[in-house]
Amino acid sequence: MNRGCSLLRLALLSLSLALTAVMAAAQPYPRKPVRIIVTFAAGGPTDGIARVLAQDMSVMLGQTIVVENRTGANGQIGTVAAARATADGYTLLYNSLNHTINALLMKAPGYDPIKDFEPITLVQTSPSVLIVGAAQPWQSVQDLVQAAKAKNSAITFGSAGVGGSAHLTAELLRSQVATGMTHVPFRGNAPALVDVISGQVSFMFHPMSGLNDFIAGKRVRALGITTAQRHRLFPDLPTMKELGFSGFEESHPWSGMLAPAGTPRAIINQLSAVLLKSMANGGIKKRAEVYGTTLIGGSPEDFRRFLVNDAARWRRVISNAGIKTE
Repeated sequence: MNRGCSLLRLALLSLSLALTAVMAAAQPYPRKPVRIIVTFAAGGPTDGIARVLAQDMSVMLGQTIVVENRTGANGQIGTVAAARATADGYTLLYNSLNHTINALLMKAPGYDPIKDFEPITLVQTSPSVLIVGAAQPWQSVQDLVQAAKAKNSAITFGSAGVGGSAHLTAELLRSQVATGMTHVPFRGNAPALVDVISGQVSFMFHPMSGLNDFIAGKRVRALGITTAQRHRLFPDLPTMKELGFSGFEESHPWSGMLAPAGTPRAIINQLSAVLLKSMANGGIKKRAEVYGTTLIGGSPEDFRRFLVNDAARWRRVISNAGIKTE
């Protein structure tokens, strides 16, 4: 009798566990908190946009979304961590231009930017402005180019480091004017901007965000912007395209949401739809304007095509510039 009762209890327990598993599987995604890995430090524009999106998405999904800043190696550490995470929708990656560039510049990046991820949505792009110190004599991009041709590599350009957007955008300019310019890498945009203001560095392509005060205060002079059309914040500033330079409207740093390869398509589509709703939120649109970014959106397939084209574009620039891999 006792043996029979024990067997019955085991059978009932097994049935209960099986039913629990079936019910859990039937529950809609997400059933637990979601983690978003951001490859930039807290407080910057990329992190800021990621956090306001995460907050809004958590309300719509009915689950906590935790933003985890995994910095280091120009974002490679966080990107690799996301690529190796379980493909179940509970680890996402909010990444930027470094997603593509690291894979082109590093000998062993530890991930493939296309094959190892499921794109969700391209969130935003950030235009750059070509600036020189206010004391410099150049009044136009053409003046700067002529000076570069006359001085044979004495013209320098600053950046936040090798392979960053400011570096590669300036290399794009150098490739089109076929003249010498010397790259001066810094550890961030802020120290590069200081040396542009002082005249120690000739020019740089700086993100539009945060430049208003420096331009209005006549500490720097803006010569061109990388947008396809003139920007509402700088209506008198010509675009690089207007000035005869091509491809700069495609050189913008970008950021977008991705998941590890193999994440179920239904989850990718659900996250994309929720993310697009968040991007339509008026408060988030205003935050993007503060950061000087343009919200993009689009489907996962649109983002995949963008990534493929982004890799091809920067591969050409890196090859033409002779930038060495690490």
